[in-house]
Amino acid sequence: MVADLRSDTLTRPTPGMRAAVLEAEVGDDVYGEDPTVVELEEQVARLLGHEAALFMPTGSMANQVGLRLHAGPGQEVISDHLAHVLRAELGAAAAYSGITTRSWVAERGLLDVETALRVMVPDGGAYQVSTACVVVENTHNFGGGTVQPLPELQRLRQRTQEAGVGVHLDGARLWNAHVATGVALADYGACADTVSVCLSKGLGAPVGSVLAASAEQIGQARILRKRMGGGMRQVGMLAAAGRYALEHQLDRLAEDHRRAAEVAAAVGEQLPEVVDPATVETNILVLDVGAAGWSAADFVTRVGDRGVHGYPTDARHARFVWHLDVDDAMTGHTADVLVAVLGERRTGAGS
Repeated sequence: MVADLRSDTLTRPTPGMRAAVLEAEVGDDVYGEDPTVVELEEQVARLLGHEAALFMPTGSMANQVGLRLHAGPGQEVISDHLAHVLRAELGAAAAYSGITTRSWVAERGLLDVETALRVMVPDGGAYQVSTACVVVENTHNFGGGTVQPLPELQRLRQRTQEAGVGVHLDGARLWNAHVATGVALADYGACADTVSVCLSKGLGAPVGSVLAASAEQIGQARILRKRMGGGMRQVGMLAAAGRYALEHQLDRLAEDHRRAAEVAAAVGEQLPEVVDPATVETNILVLDVGAAGWSAADFVTRVGDRGVHGYPTDARHARFVWHLDVDDAMTGHTADVLVAVLGERRTGAGS
């Protein structure tokens, strides 16, 4: 048995999704004439409480276009030190838009508004870089699927508006936050000027993200998308997969959360220094394997040999992400393997 938990991007289209793709009505999206894309964009904008939205091929492009709507060359974007836009988008803000970045340390990626405000420089004048945008990630990938508390998001929104600074919400897994908490997507969306959401992670579409914002900003975003090489033609076939995912595979995210929590509980019971199960809120489990004497790379290799595939996020942490292609049997197998291998170094069996 193999449980591939490297990422929830590994999902494969279901038969129903494949049928929706084949039946999709299409047009030329560069001209804004693909009806299925238009329907998806209107649906996501409505869900997030924004005026308009734009379908993107990737989450990184959605984030980078969103940042460029806020900041120009010589301005800065700030976020926590674990943020995807800083760690995993290959310096795109600097490479494409001349945007600089700064960060603050955030335990599990959890938003602390006062810390963010202390880092923020709304008007740097002639001597400092001016902050144009604060980025918040919800749920937080490298933080371990952390859900950002709505009151903190609302407070950040209020304080940044007072300072004339924008907020971009990297909501690649905002669907997970919504399902885990019951907070309406529009309530999350109201906390940011621009919001990106991903269709190809837990929702299971093969490709695609959507950026939501004001109608004026989305007009600008369409130009930026084309400039970055993201102009697409009969892309309704892909948008149809996203629409199917929203209609059929949103609520089932709760199953991924349950399975991740079960494994966290099993590991935490035996090795509480490796994970606190109370911190596992959604579909992502991050283990401090260093606390059990393992390097993350060696641990991932060892459990991989036993049919559980994970991802080393740094020298001592390994990540495991649940998705629609991982069932209860695979989850039970994962718990057994992780507990057994973690215990090897504690007892000296793996040395």
